[in-house]
Amino acid sequence: MLFYLSATLDSSSLGLLSTRTTAMEVRSWLATCSSSSCTATAADATVPLYRSSNCGTSRSSDSPSGTSTSSSSSSNSSSSSRETSSSSIESNLSLQTLPSVPSLQTLTTDSLHLSVSHHVLYTLSPPCLLPITCLAPHGKLLYAACGHEIHVYDASNASAGGEIFHIDAFNIRASSTGSVKSVAFCGGRVFTAHQDAKIRVWEAAPDGRQHGLAATLPTVGDRLRRFMLPKNYVTVRRHRKQLWIEHADAISALASNDGLVYSVSWDKTLKTWRGGSDSGSDLRCLESVRAHHDAVNAVVVATDGTVYTGSADRRIRVWARQTGEKRHSLVATLEKHRSAVNALALSGDGSVLFSGACDRSILVWEREDSANHMVVTGALRGHAKAILCLINISDLLLSGSADRTVRIWRRGAEGRYCCLAVLQGHRKPVKSLAAVSGGDGLVTVFSGSLDGEIQVRRVLVSSVDKGRFGSC
Repeated sequence: MLFYLSATLDSSSLGLLSTRTTAMEVRSWLATCSSSSCTATAADATVPLYRSSNCGTSRSSDSPSGTSTSSSSSSNSSSSSRETSSSSIESNLSLQTLPSVPSLQTLTTDSLHLSVSHHVLYTLSPPCLLPITCLAPHGKLLYAACGHEIHVYDASNASAGGEIFHIDAFNIRASSTGSVKSVAFCGGRVFTAHQDAKIRVWEAAPDGRQHGLAATLPTVGDRLRRFMLPKNYVTVRRHRKQLWIEHADAISALASNDGLVYSVSWDKTLKTWRGGSDSGSDLRCLESVRAHHDAVNAVVVATDGTVYTGSADRRIRVWARQTGEKRHSLVATLEKHRSAVNALALSGDGSVLFSGACDRSILVWEREDSANHMVVTGALRGHAKAILCLINISDLLLSGSADRTVRIWRRGAEGRYCCLAVLQGHRKPVKSLAAVSGGDGLVTVFSGSLDGEIQVRRVLVSSVDKGRFGSC
């Protein structure tokens, strides 16, 4: 139960507490938790419910909440002393929980001959007025999960600094489904994971302006195919059984690859689903694996089909299908974190795995032929509180934290890293991230927070000299 709260930091997880638990007890627990491996505070866990005068619209960076926060190589020198002092304090907090793991952020923008600038383009306020729990880019569209609703934005002009338009919203009236935890795409469909332990499949118009419910997983046909045989039932709680194709608790994350959708849940399982043909008749659960000893919070899949799951049991597990096998088997268990693993990200070629946890550290795992699949090479430190989300785009790693900041990291020579920038401005923990590359070092970053806002930033990383961009 403690890990549920530390891993999610949203109103849905707080709802898991007994009705006899008072608000004062929750605040007391969170205050205690902040001094240990889990770094949430009562203020960070509070769900903001406020109204904006620009509901469902975008605000330019000229407004107070969208104030420009640019940072360049010239300004870096003037503020370097303050950032160095703050970073050292925050790194020490991480070292307290993982003292045996060396820090990898030994490079600076000067040593890489890079100039970094960033500023806020817009602040989007979905009309749901609830925390942003997931952001997912798909083509020119941005999907934003806000409470139980999913809002769709046309972000085709975002890289050029153009306006972002709200074009659709769906699952509006289905509040009983609970909050949306994750959004994935497979076979031309949109898959959404919900608090009520269901996955919903949506058919989308080509322009993204209309979404209709196509199926709910597991489907009725899948249930009917299995409900007669006793062997298809598993015990999920004392005196309670259900079909193995059903999740028994909130679905925390989704990932897709090669026509398959992977789901993980607080019920400790990993399930594999067939993405479905054009008719949608073969949407079904293919397998279910008891993956961890506690809630599973994150899942990513490499292009070769290797699946990584991160859990509140502090472990990362690696799953793969052996040659000729239909089911995934356990390849390795990666143990180094001292608290719940909240987020995972893979490099483009799948050779580097990044994991973020409540211990304030981002661990870097790399393939090594002599080891069992992956070994930890070091940690990226600087965040003052729990790491809640990670994404990798091109040669950049972006991390969002309960400390309300987003950090941008870049790999240099010999596996060393540089923190290029710290993006500030959110009033609550940053729960989700998305990014779109515009080429020539330009990246548009979307950050969603429990304050109910999506900040859209333009980040430009360029070479100081006339050499090729990004040379390390």
